[in-house]
Amino acid sequence: MVNLGPILDHVPAWLMVLFRLTGIFLLAPMFGSQTIPRIVKVFLVVGLSLCIYPMLLSTGHAAAGSLGGVVENGLSLWTLGVLVAMELLMGYVIGYVASLPLIGMQIGGQVIDQQMGISAGGVFNPDLDAEAGVIGQVFFLSGLTIFLIIGGHQALLLTLVGSFERVPLGGFGVVGVDMNAALGLVLGILTVIFDMALRVAAPLLCILFLLRVAMGFIGRTVPQMNILSVGFIFYILAGLVTLVVGIATVLTVFRKTMFETLQQIMVIFTM
Repeated sequence: MVNLGPILDHVPAWLMVLFRLTGIFLLAPMFGSQTIPRIVKVFLVVGLSLCIYPMLLSTGHAAAGSLGGVVENGLSLWTLGVLVAMELLMGYVIGYVASLPLIGMQIGGQVIDQQMGISAGGVFNPDLDAEAGVIGQVFFLSGLTIFLIIGGHQALLLTLVGSFERVPLGGFGVVGVDMNAALGLVLGILTVIFDMALRVAAPLLCILFLLRVAMGFIGRTVPQMNILSVGFIFYILAGLVTLVVGIATVLTVFRKTMFETLQQIMVIFTM
């Protein structure tokens, strides 16, 4: 009969690795997409955990000590729920921070949709599980494409693997993390979403503001003209021309912001 005792001793520690990986598949760009079937996500999480767990047990790895303690002593029922929540939260935070620039792009696109008067033609965005305008959806998908081009998915996985060295598995201690730097990252990240949205929508907002001022003068000069019907067409045309001219700049700004965000995450959790 096959003795499964040595294998079963590793199950609690492996589950902690599994739950930390699961956190990143809840909200991270691409990994957390609702368009990916859940069964595919389950197989990816299990496969990655089976690949990462033996690596963490290797001699000299910072996480080997905490893993060894979990393997030898196991986990009590009273602490299991708290530990699972902590591991899920770790992966969730990494994925959430990485998704903020994309959310900023989406918000900037929604502002543009409202100012152009086409917000009523919204479409469902499965990645955010919410309805989004046409321009917001275009910006979001463009940002997601850039995220994949610059290797953002690989950076997230490297960050998650590196987090096992800084945050012990199955424990509450944090090893070698500069808490001031972590707090600065949190405060800085909270401004990323608004900064990204403002930088995306500002050029179009300025142009539409000037166009509305011009329409106001025309409405005062030629009262017989129906400014509402004519202005609606001009707003859409001006918005489309501005988007065509400035889309390259918008994507460049997003690429720089996303790259800096991923770099800061890696600095906090892996270096």
